[in-house]
Amino acid sequence: MRNQDGAPVDLELKKVFTELQAKAIDTQQKVKLADIEIEQLNRTKKHAHLTDTEIMTLVDETNIYQGVGIMFILQSKEVIHNQLLEKQKIAEEKSKESEQKKSYHLPLFFPFLFL
Repeated sequence: MRNQDGAPVDLELKKVFTELQAKAIDTQQKVKLADIEIEQLNRTKKHAHLTDTEIMTLVDETNIYQGVGIMFILQSKEVIHNQLLEKQKIAEEKSKESEQKKSYHLPLFFPFLFL
């Protein structure tokens, strides 16, 4: 087999290059997925923080309705506050995990940047 210039095509080299392209596309998709996940977790964390900030302005004895599915449950301010803090903490931990996944895949996708 010959290329346009008439030089012989190395089939093994072509096969390796095709595999490398497939791996680069797969890695690029994983990096994009990690970016989307991080963005979503940051939104969740920010929403929980803003909600908690508003709730903390209320009087301590205030009971608050918490949405659960299609119904509401009456909870104390302290219970809601603790749940929101936990939600923020979990979102932060998952965000860090996604950042680690992304940092693992980036050198695979752009190896020349990490020499």
